[in-house]
Amino acid sequence: MLKNKMSIAVFYTAFFISSAIHLVQSTIMDKLRDDPDLSQFYTLLEQNPIANSTLALRSVTVFVPTNEAFQRHHASNTSVLYHMATVALTQEQLTKTVPSDMDGNPPLYITKKSTGDIYVNNARIIPSLSLQMENSLGKRQVMHVIDDVLTPLAVLPTSKSEITNPDALQFLQQADSMSIGDFRLRSYRAQVTLMRKESLYQAPGGHTFLIPIDEGFKQTTRSSLVDKKVIDGHVIPNNVIFTAPAPIEMPQTTASFEDNIRVTVSFFQQKDGKMYVKSNTRIGDAKHSKGVVLAEIVKANIPVRNGVVHLIHRPLMIVDTTVTQFLQDNENGALRKFYEVIMDIGGEVLDDINKLGEVTILAPSNEAWNQSFINNIIRNREKMREILNMHIIKDRLNVEKIRQKNQNMIAQVPTVNNRTFLYFNIRGDNADEVITVEGGGVNATIVQADVAQLNGFVHIIDKVLGVPYTTVLGKLETDPMLSDTYTLSKMSDFNVQLNNTQRRYTFFVPRDMAWQKTQFDYPSAHKKLFMRDFAYHSKSILERHLVIAERTFTMKELATMTEESDSIVLPTFRDSLKMKVHEELGRLHDDYEDHEWTARKFPGYYIQWNLHKINVYRPDVECTNGIIHVIDYPFLEEKDVVVSGGTYRTQMNLAFFIANLLLVSVAKVL
Repeated sequence: MLKNKMSIAVFYTAFFISSAIHLVQSTIMDKLRDDPDLSQFYTLLEQNPIANSTLALRSVTVFVPTNEAFQRHHASNTSVLYHMATVALTQEQLTKTVPSDMDGNPPLYITKKSTGDIYVNNARIIPSLSLQMENSLGKRQVMHVIDDVLTPLAVLPTSKSEITNPDALQFLQQADSMSIGDFRLRSYRAQVTLMRKESLYQAPGGHTFLIPIDEGFKQTTRSSLVDKKVIDGHVIPNNVIFTAPAPIEMPQTTASFEDNIRVTVSFFQQKDGKMYVKSNTRIGDAKHSKGVVLAEIVKANIPVRNGVVHLIHRPLMIVDTTVTQFLQDNENGALRKFYEVIMDIGGEVLDDINKLGEVTILAPSNEAWNQSFINNIIRNREKMREILNMHIIKDRLNVEKIRQKNQNMIAQVPTVNNRTFLYFNIRGDNADEVITVEGGGVNATIVQADVAQLNGFVHIIDKVLGVPYTTVLGKLETDPMLSDTYTLSKMSDFNVQLNNTQRRYTFFVPRDMAWQKTQFDYPSAHKKLFMRDFAYHSKSILERHLVIAERTFTMKELATMTEESDSIVLPTFRDSLKMKVHEELGRLHDDYEDHEWTARKFPGYYIQWNLHKINVYRPDVECTNGIIHVIDYPFLEEKDVVVSGGTYRTQMNLAFFIANLLLVSVAKVL
């Protein structure tokens, strides 16, 4: 009897627990209602009877934007059904495309990145907020919280078009009826029709389509340059790329990739948030120039049935502007600040560029001009003109030519600023290749190379050349040509003082090749200099190269001082440095070996020190606490590093031992 009563009690307990669980079991609607961060989507969902019916009766996946996402979203209407799919899919189960529940079932595109991030169109799934549950009918349902609102392609309210899920060709043909702002695509559409490339835009699957707007065809001849290969170069086949998950700076193969022409496209983003694409014609032909063409994405992430469309401000692949025209076209683009500075000092620099037959510009990015110390110099028109001229080269210089010149040495290139050279260096190879350029004491990195123009190239760099931003020590640390001197200074603790901004240094710095020369001239001395046991000698020699005074000395000033007094004596850390400095006009620089440049001669300097005639490889490298002159041979003679009987450390130990003996002897006598 007792056993039966216990069984009945257990039964009723289980029944009441089960009923209680059923009563408190939450649904997706409950979760949305109770989460204040998702309230805006909940309100829209509550007002949509179809969405409510779907949640009540079917399995479903709901992509829920946060309130913050809605605050960034400027569109007046949000399609709740475009955020739903009538199949329950966890993050792991999401496939490349998921049909939405909106009319026509336009697809949602899923991007899974190697980092683990998952995107729906341009919105990232916040992984920790995903959950799955069952509705009252036992249907499995999944909710993913996303950081952006999903925006389907919609027709204008005034349009009579009833299309609900267009492909890229239908979008292109009916763009005037679509809700894409004030952008018009008629010029490009006409060329697609003329070249009979409609099938490219109808292709099933998932592709990325880059479509230039009419604004990009201001040049009347540009439309005629949009041929079949150019149109192919605007399509990335079998790869749907939205901007947020876009692989930055990773070349994507376009439909224009054959034996005789090879074009890739890549995405990149500036720090101001603007997104760009660039075509790189790696192999060209008579009609399609090699090089890079940039285009800003003016309206991104337009989903179509067979992929995604990005509207760009000009066509890719077409090189039909001069360097000057390119800068003028960038009045609001990637080089806006560079163009503003040119115009602020009168615009003559543009006239000078226009007069050059062939030209290469190292153009600082918009972010490069944001440093506070640059603002003070911008007001000085004469100084700014010199700095801008330092960014201009009188020849066509693309990466391929830089690479050729850099095979055996750091490439040195003259600018239109008299006596100023730029020094290019390449680190790494292939995908990891980094190209740096030094000018006027500044090391900059080329962040966008080979932007092709009719009369040359533009390279976008990340710093303004000629405006020093680092100390003498900082320059030694970062300049690849001065690594040996930096090693010696660090080994002997000589470099500790070089960060002192209260002092003014003139530092004659031997470049790496200079120390290599001493290896042949004085092999024993060179070997000892680079051994830690002989750090005393390296420190002593470096002290001879460092002039410390109330002011710095340019090479021009030193040459003038030599003319006035035959020789000069400069105060150094060690004692003093006696030398003569001579300027040679019309002297061919030692390292100019490129056949295209051997006929050119440039002014230079050399130093007469003791019996050595030392070439000044790079004069007047400015730093925030001094100036560096890079020289081709150190102030060194073999007798400077003579050690008899063991290492320096051994000698010092012996010296201390002898000193102690003498002290003991003196103490005994006393």
